Amino acid sequence: MKERILAIIPARGGSKGVPRKNIRNLAGKPLIAWTIEEAKKSKLITRLILSTEDEEIIDVAKQFDCEVPFIRPMELAQDETPGIDPVLHAIKQCPGYDYVVLLQPTSPLRTVEDIDGCIQLTIEQNSNFCVSVTEPEYSPYWTYTIEDGNLYPLIKQDKLTSRRQDLPKTFKLNGAVYVAKISALIQEKTFLNSNTKAFVMPTIRSIDIDTELDIEICESILNKR
Repeated sequence: MKERILAIIPARGGSKGVPRKNIRNLAGKPLIAWTIEEAKKSKLITRLILSTEDEEIIDVAKQFDCEVPFIRPMELAQDETPGIDPVLHAIKQCPGYDYVVLLQPTSPLRTVEDIDGCIQLTIEQNSNFCVSVTEPEYSPYWTYTIEDGNLYPLIKQDKLTSRRQDLPKTFKLNGAVYVAKISALIQEKTFLNSNTKAFVMPTIRSIDIDTELDIEICESILNKR
């Protein structure tokens, strides 16, 4: 039996770092369009939908042929709303799927190869959860806290390492792709636990837009593609 996969793009209207960022122009098209277009290339996604409370975002998404089967309730579109709540709400509105894929519109450099690669890894490993990660720009082994003006390593080490290549490899969530078996997600209410698989993406495709500088960097990269 072929798995039925529901992909959700969550895009609320309010954003503080970059106002109206989900429909902000980025290299010639609205930010959200980059995610819609890549998701629509997927060979594995059964259905792609948008979850938003915002009429303008709905209009823009429909221009790029993204289905909007419901309007998200305002109580699920607040600054303090946990990120998992709109996903669980969307699953209830669109029953009958085996897996859910969360694609945040703030990752415009993510490609269909990343999307399908993460889904494929989840299915092949028979995993309940898989998320995309990348290597951080700076190793957490070189991160410090300051107490009474003194530096203390965030991660306790027997010996401080001065060469990056000698440090253990570390990874961070990049926010690009989240995949889960729907039955497991309803039970756990999180994509992250001790059994979550990691899908590694290159740093160049892992920028998550949160500031004006992020927009400038992404625009430069997209214009060179």
